[in-house]
Formats: sequence, structure tokens, C-alpha cells
Amino acid sequence: MVPTNYIKTLERTMATDFTSILACLTGIEDHLAKRWAGRLNRLPCASEEGFLLAVTAMMATPDAPITGAWSDLDPIRQEIAQRLRQRVLIQPRPEPLGYQVYGAGGIDASAHKQMNDVMSLAPVVAGALMPDAHVGYGMPIGGVAAVENAVIPYAVGVDIGCRMHLTVFREPTADLERLRAKLREAILKGTHFGRALRPKAFEHPLLDDPRLAAVERRLLKNDLRTRAALQFGTSGGGNHFVEFGELRLHEPAEGIPAGNWLALLSHSGSRALGYNIANHFSALAQELTRLPKELERLAWLPMDTEEGQAYWDAMELAGEYSAVNHQVIHDTVTALSGLTPVRAVSNHHNFAWKENHGGREVLVHRKGATPAGAGVLGIIPGSMGTPGFLVRGRGAADSLASASHGAGRQMSRTQAHREISAAQRDAQLAAAKVELLGGGLDEAPGAYKDIHAVIAAQSDLIEVLAEFHPRIVRMAGAVEADPEEGN
Repeated sequence: MVPTNYIKTLERTMATDFTSILACLTGIEDHLAKRWAGRLNRLPCASEEGFLLAVTAMMATPDAPITGAWSDLDPIRQEIAQRLRQRVLIQPRPEPLGYQVYGAGGIDASAHKQMNDVMSLAPVVAGALMPDAHVGYGMPIGGVAAVENAVIPYAVGVDIGCRMHLTVFREPTADLERLRAKLREAILKGTHFGRALRPKAFEHPLLDDPRLAAVERRLLKNDLRTRAALQFGTSGGGNHFVEFGELRLHEPAEGIPAGNWLALLSHSGSRALGYNIANHFSALAQELTRLPKELERLAWLPMDTEEGQAYWDAMELAGEYSAVNHQVIHDTVTALSGLTPVRAVSNHHNFAWKENHGGREVLVHRKGATPAGAGVLGIIPGSMGTPGFLVRGRGAADSLASASHGAGRQMSRTQAHREISAAQRDAQLAAAKVELLGGGLDEAPGAYKDIHAVIAAQSDLIEVLAEFHPRIVRMAGAVEADPEEGN
């Protein structure tokens, strides 16, 4: 039953055209109201007053078929009814569903509060919290949620498809000092961070994908393609990086011989493209799925709606863009370094996947969590001064086949600036034999959890294959900060 106040609003509204009536009825975007109105204007004996009365009656009994002169309205009855229902405040479950927690001792109460909010949503059917978990926007970083027939933009994150990419080279780490100057030059010349753009646009077939043109039309931004071309091969601010290091492989794995090898590791996402997609669809979800104010960032888009499908297509486009972006970074830096690549491994987070869990298809949202299906490779970094890990997933059901995406913050950026000095950070980096190019105090190793404890807490989820020790780390400096980094 439609709330009485909406019926009364309709009864008081005597608009002069179908578009105005529909806009009042549903609160939808003008382009959808016009599309419906165009269909209505083609109906025989159509009048605005008659339509208003017909729709008012229809909304009072939304499941009853439409008869009489307005029977041609029936094909769009459900669509209009759904829009009106979306204007009604949706209450969460009285009690959130339970969820599996890994490394509970290192996760603060605020992250648990956010995860409980996620598990109180009607479409969410399962969840898990990874040991690197900390507070994010809406859903905690390190949160995993299985959702039925809906996608939650903020449970994917602002930096859609944020990614790790590792290239292993033929050259052993014994060559590092001999090549240090060349590697430093390659990483400085071959990368751009934060607000910096490429000096020249990078053309790629993905830029001509119809999905990108559709996103530009929907967002009313006709410069997304241009910006995307200039941001290929660039990294965001915050915790994004490109770094040379030592990959220590104790036994052969995944086609890589045992030994210590030079490797290149990067972490970045979909840049302005993903940022704009996320903000547009997050706002749209909050408009169409009305939740209490404290939960509004967790609003969802049903997958059986045009908006849900549009977000899904845009999200997949942003994920593909992120993958190409990393490949451009690695190809550029590799060419400048003169090293010989032998194997690449990559994985992404801040994404949603269609998967089968417990015998049903769900959309698994991993916000700051790594896919860890059986046999699936992934990279879990530490910090600029601590090792990362090449891992193989075990496909654990309780984690929804997921693992952490890093060490996870134990200090906010503000707290890190307040409590960590440059001298403290530099001493720790010197002890770890790390040369830092850029980077702020908010990314100091002390701002992060103990990566070894985080890895130990998820031994049921992953098998460790190798350690990656950073040696030359490039990050955005203070003047390169970029508001499009998000989480």
C-alpha cells in the first residue's frame, strides 16, 4: 500500500502535462519522466486529469491490473510503482546478520559498527571482515558482503577496481645496487602521481568502448575520455605506489624459479573515471533507495533496474581501465629500466563479482579485500617499509573466498601526521633498506598494522608463496595530493 501522504500529494497536483505529473509522482530524473510521458501521449483518449486519477487508484492497489481506457498503461505499471516505493524509507533488519571475523584483536569498534550496518541491509545475505579492516565510507575497508540482486556503490568504493600488479624480472636482486641509478631514473621518468597527467594522451581501444560514451552521456561529462587518455599510466595519491623490490621465492612457484628476483609492484585504481562513476551512482542510489540517514551511504541499486545495470556496466569499464592503466605503468617503467620480465601477477579490490556461494548467485562486494578463490593468485602489500606477500587463495567459504588487501591502517592520516615524525619514518626506512621518492608521513610504516600479524590471521584463507621487500618506493608527495583517490 502506498502511504496516504503520497496519495494526497497526487490528488492535490493538477499538472498541465504528463511529464510534470510523473516527476511529482516519482521524484525521478527528467529524462525518465519524458520517456514515460512520450509513451503516454500516444495512448488514445489520454488526458492529464484522467491519468492522475488512474495512477492514484493504481498506487492504492499496485498489484491490481489496470482496466478501461488506461489499460495500455499496465506494461509500465510495475516500473512506476517501484519508483514510488523507492521514495518510502526502507528500514534495516532489527538485528544484523552474523559475519566471520579474521584477526578480531586488531580491528577497532568503529569498523565493526560499519560492518553491522552493512549486515542489517535487506539484500545482504552473508559477509566477512578481513584482518586489515578499518573505517571507510559506508562499508569498512576490508569488508566483504554477498548481496542478492543488488549492487551497493559505496560497498564497492570510490576508487573502483583499485589494483595490485607485480612484474617479476629475470635479473636477480644481486644486480640491484649496480642498477640502482637506472632503476631510480626509470621509476621517476616512467610514473606520474596525484594530480599529474601524462605529457601526451595515451590512446587505447578501451577509450572507444561504447560504455565510456554511455557514461559520459549519463554523467553529462564530455571530458571523461580526454581525462582518461591523459591518466593512463598514472597513479593516485594516498597509499598508491610504484616500487622496485626483491621477490624472495623459497621454492619454485607459478613458473618462477626459486631465488631472489628483482620485481616491480604497483598499486593504483581507475583514477578520475572510477571516481566520477562512483559519485554519480552513489548519489543516484541514495535518491532511489531511501535509507535512514545513518545508513544512506549504503543505498543500493537493484540489478533488475536500468540504473543497476548501468552502474554494473560502468563499474566493469572502470575495472578494465584500471588493469590497462597498470599495464601501461609496467610497460613504461620496464622499458626504461632495461630489465627482462618473466611473469606478471595482478588482482584487484574495490569491486563486485557475480559468484555462487551456498548454492545461489550473489554479488560479492570486496571493498579493500582480495579475491582468494582456490588456486587464485594475489598480492597483499605491507607498507613502504615492510614486506608484501605473493599468495595463493584457498577458497575458504566463511570468507566468501576473500583475503585482506594489505596491512590496514592503525592510525588515521591526521593521527599519523600528529604522532609520527619524519626522523622516525626515515630511520625505519633506512633500517629496511628502502629509498623513498615522495610519500608523506601519513603513509609511514608506523601508520599501518603489523603485516606479519595480518598474514598470520588469515592462514586459513591463503598460502604464502613469496615475500616482496620494497627497495625503491615512489609515492605522491604533499604537492601531488589528489582528491580522486578515495576508498
